[in-house]
Amino acid sequence: MNAFLRNLSPTHQVAALFFIVFGVLTLVSIVTLLVGLRERRNAAHGEAWLREFADFRALLRTTWFMAVVFWIGWALGPGVATLLFALIAFFALREFITLSPTRRGDHRSLILAFFVVLPVQFMLVATARFDLFTVFIPVYVFIAIPVVSALANDPSQFLERNAKLQWGIMVCVYGMSHVPALLLLSFPGYEGKSAFLVFFLVFVVQTCMVVQHLIARRFAYLPPDEADVARRGIVGRWLARKPFAPHVSRSFNWASWGLGMAIASVVGAAMSFITPFKFGQALAMALIACVAGSMGHLVMKALKRDRGIPNWGQKGVGVTGANGLLDRVDALCFAAPVFFHSVRWYFGL
Repeated sequence: MNAFLRNLSPTHQVAALFFIVFGVLTLVSIVTLLVGLRERRNAAHGEAWLREFADFRALLRTTWFMAVVFWIGWALGPGVATLLFALIAFFALREFITLSPTRRGDHRSLILAFFVVLPVQFMLVATARFDLFTVFIPVYVFIAIPVVSALANDPSQFLERNAKLQWGIMVCVYGMSHVPALLLLSFPGYEGKSAFLVFFLVFVVQTCMVVQHLIARRFAYLPPDEADVARRGIVGRWLARKPFAPHVSRSFNWASWGLGMAIASVVGAAMSFITPFKFGQALAMALIACVAGSMGHLVMKALKRDRGIPNWGQKGVGVTGANGLLDRVDALCFAAPVFFHSVRWYFGL
């Protein structure tokens, strides 16, 4: 089987990859649907199990969303892929700004962010001007935004307003722009296979997030006097750690985080054959991406707590206009730039 795949052209190899991914997702979705229908007809589980099942379905929808987006981007070419991710960045930024209070004096800065900064950033990506697109936002835009705000003659909460806008641009535009940039990296002997790099990044980050979530849900922390603690055994007690930052995330602890890092990194190392990395390099790159993605997800949780919301889409109501898009891509927005620049630096691209 491995020899057969290696003899395929790069285009057919990527197509085979998506065929496998969609096949696995379809099987999982069918099983999930059948379990849900059985539970509706004959409820056999408690409220806690139903919450876990709902969370799993949300993760499955996120995985489907990412897979479809990357398949469309690959099928239509790097140019269309860049445009597609620009649209995702636009709606993610809109979602972020909708839940961040603005004033009349911010209108010029918002126009600059949506209709100048975002298009220019992705145009720099499309033309592979990597040195300029790397510094365009953190240098030039971060200087221009407060200047435009100052010219609006509204000093009220000036620092806070500009910091929120700059942070939104950094996460939603700068971070997301690095995903299509991976498609344009050129490795010797790896021409036409850059889609595997995007798949590698998304798969290891998503694996890390899913493993952490499942462990945190399965081994939720209980006070020492709870009888269930004794029944969990040594491993269960070790995993059921007290949340490290409970005011930000009630499910984040170092044990589940470390296990998620380890499993996702090993998975990334096992996928080294589809990347230009050797086994050890794939392990290190997967670890770097997972650390950045998981910490970024925690940061975005802190922002949501600050805004007083459970998720960016208000449980799918769509008050922000994108139905929780930022919840689906927040880890990727942090992992993509760190992964991209780590690869460029290490391989001298």
